[in-house]
Amino acid sequence: MSAPRSHRHSAKGKLTFIVVTVSSSRFATRKRGGKVDDESGDLAQSLVEAEGHAVKQRELVSDDAGQIRAALSNAFKDPAVDVILLTGGTGISTTDVTIETARPLFEKEIEGFGEIFRSVSYAHIGAAAALSRATAGVASKKVVLCLPGSPDAVSTALKLFMDEVPHIVYLARGA
Repeated sequence: MSAPRSHRHSAKGKLTFIVVTVSSSRFATRKRGGKVDDESGDLAQSLVEAEGHAVKQRELVSDDAGQIRAALSNAFKDPAVDVILLTGGTGISTTDVTIETARPLFEKEIEGFGEIFRSVSYAHIGAAAALSRATAGVASKKVVLCLPGSPDAVSTALKLFMDEVPHIVYLARGA
């Protein structure tokens, strides 16, 4: 049996996720007491649960390094959490700070995640795929996925990688 196949076989079956939506506009709407539509967060939760995993918590934070760092820090401390999925703030706008906030916390970066995501995205949206800085990494023995905020990007990334996430978690835990 190959190493990846063996790891997948040994990996934990049901994983626990936290889904964090990074959006200044949605955060401001909620702060004003308005109804927040979080299509990407809803889609992420639906795709995770469709694979038999659990979403323990959903969060909404602004494109603010302090808020993103606090959400990550809290998730790192929770022993039940396997995967932290952030959606939004991965572009090149001056307000997009998800990558700058998460990447320094990574003990290991999974460069291939972003490379494959951009390659597949290119087939769908063309050269605009190069503007995504989607990435993944390991921090505090947890997998951190940093995805763009569009529902299409969330769907593409999770359909590509959900089968591999248990294997990544297995390795991140020190297998």
